[in-house]
Amino acid sequence: MSQKVLEGIDFIGELIKDKKFLLVRDEAYEFLEIQNIISQYEHAEFSNFTPNPLYEQVCEGIDVFKDCKCELILAVGGGSAIDVAKCIKLFCKMDTNINYLEQEKYDTGIPLIAIPTTAGTGSESTKHAVIYYNGVKQSISHDSIIPDYAILDASVLKSLPIYQKKCTMLDALCQAIESWWSVNSTEESINYSKLAIYGIKNNWLEYLNDNTKESAREILAAANYAGRAINITATTAAHAMSYKITSLYNLPHGHAVAVCMQEVWKYTIEHMDDCVDLRGVEHLVNTMKEMNQVIDLDYFNYMFRNMDMSYPVSCNKSEDLNVLTESVNPVRLKNNPVALTKSVLYDMYERIVKE
Repeated sequence: MSQKVLEGIDFIGELIKDKKFLLVRDEAYEFLEIQNIISQYEHAEFSNFTPNPLYEQVCEGIDVFKDCKCELILAVGGGSAIDVAKCIKLFCKMDTNINYLEQEKYDTGIPLIAIPTTAGTGSESTKHAVIYYNGVKQSISHDSIIPDYAILDASVLKSLPIYQKKCTMLDALCQAIESWWSVNSTEESINYSKLAIYGIKNNWLEYLNDNTKESAREILAAANYAGRAINITATTAAHAMSYKITSLYNLPHGHAVAVCMQEVWKYTIEHMDDCVDLRGVEHLVNTMKEMNQVIDLDYFNYMFRNMDMSYPVSCNKSEDLNVLTESVNPVRLKNNPVALTKSVLYDMYERIVKE
């Protein structure tokens, strides 16, 4: 489907005025001016979900959508809120007597509008969503869950805590870098990656320190470009390695990805001969050279240090290293440009986790 990306909230009234909608929102919504617009229109609300949404919570949202006879879904929030909205759209017409995750996916035709309130995941422009079932992460992908409209409004970033700004921005940056070197990269995805990296590199200090409207607008746009990049390529090893770090050490997603990125990037530079990209070693070498002209590992590490980001600390490191190594999704590793064995993953985790 063809998504429309709009800047500013002036469009929202026209998009929601004719249909009763389900507003899927997180806690940030209560502090946003946009609620003054949305409250004027007939809608139901759903906000009973956690930062790492559960399957059961999505089911509850589906019940609200159906009980209130909604015709449209409006998601306002971070990646979790948008992912919940996507799953409600995808599952809402499936058989309620069978686990939704086990049923065939299809386009339900329910319109979906997304307004991100963080500049990080790019979920407002991707076909991916993440929820958890029985403690296991479920990656859900379907073209039909790309929101029909993504509305980018920089004013929603004003109230974000500084640490959340850092984590979400690092997530977007890592997405752009991983997409660029992915075995699935295309000319289009690389262009999105470049736009994302340039946007972040040129505005991150002002965004974090001065919080100007212009820097916020640029960072929000960059995060959206990063989302569009991974919508084509998916992510690679840094993301695959990050998920268990988040659950083990309660480290926010973007922070966890960033600590993994440093090791993955270093290993990639040192082992390009282990390239698994069908386009060959020369392609990977040229890709890394081109990317280094925009951003290199030294600059990434400089950003990480400047933001005063920490590393996970474990009281049971030897036990944790085995858990972390076994947690990595091999599907995501197939997108990585160089081969990573379990022993390599173990060694990287050993350097990431401190005692």
